[in-house]
Amino acid sequence: MTPEEVGRRVVALLAPVEATASVSGGQGYARATVDVPPASWADAVRAARDDAELGLDFLDWLSAVDELADGFDVVLHLWSVRHRHGLLLRTRVPRDTPVVASVVDLFPGAAWHERETHEMFGIDFAGHGELRPLLLPPEFEGHPLRKEFVLASRVAKPWPGAKEPGESEAGGGRRPVRPPGVPAPGEWGTTPTPAGAAGAGEGPRGGTPARPARERPARPAPGERPARPVAGERPARPAPGERPVRPAPGEGSARPAAPGEGAARATAGEGAARPAGGEAPEPPASGEAGPGSAAAPAAGEAGPLGRPLPGERPTGPPRQEPDPDAAGES
Repeated sequence: MTPEEVGRRVVALLAPVEATASVSGGQGYARATVDVPPASWADAVRAARDDAELGLDFLDWLSAVDELADGFDVVLHLWSVRHRHGLLLRTRVPRDTPVVASVVDLFPGAAWHERETHEMFGIDFAGHGELRPLLLPPEFEGHPLRKEFVLASRVAKPWPGAKEPGESEAGGGRRPVRPPGVPAPGEWGTTPTPAGAAGAGEGPRGGTPARPARERPARPAPGERPARPVAGERPARPAPGERPVRPAPGEGSARPAAPGEGAARATAGEGAARPAGGEAPEPPASGEAGPGSAAAPAAGEAGPLGRPLPGERPTGPPRQEPDPDAAGES
């Protein structure tokens, strides 16, 4: 059956009750929609389930829509597993006395749907018997899906919505957009806070909650140079948002000694400590030997063990001439 045929069939089954049939949007997913008075709610569900041509034997979901001053629309979606067509059944209850008959005796699976709708919208389902809290804690006060319910998180955090309809694209700055039912900050007075909306218990409301300030590390004064790290010590990591300290020109980090390097230095005659990284060794004083070396030879003297001085041409051992007196005596 087409959505139009399903709607006409439901209206014919409910006659002489005033029911209005229409078709929802969604093109290929359109559904027949029938609006019935609250007194005929259970009879309409029973007729849609028991009729052989409709065969709407599967309850898909049940919920409500807040229409503000017009009341609440209770919406039920049924589906036929055999005929592969569906039906949206609606009824409107007044805001001051939102009561409608329960359909748990027709579809037992509607028990959870009616409990959730009662909890979120405050609609009573006569004949249910167990409208206990389903999603919210027992101490929660109010109905969160009603449009007059103020959500504290929406007031504390800017609403990330688009521009309102009719607002010009050109012109001055964009004015803040608030969700429906949320008053401007500072205009909601001293209404008691529902427990669970902004924490358990009661408390005054008023203004936008202050956002905690983010602590940033103190920046050094202009011209002030940070302390240099000690040789061999690992520098501390900069905090998030802080620029790392650059080393001064010509300054390097200390190189750790390799295993066995100390023994090699002792063998080579190095007795003094190695200078810090990046610092030039101090030259020895005049006539004073450097660390780990013998005394420097004077000018004109041969180096130690007959070695030539830097810049001299190496020579062999002196040639020994025979003594003529010694040769004559022998």
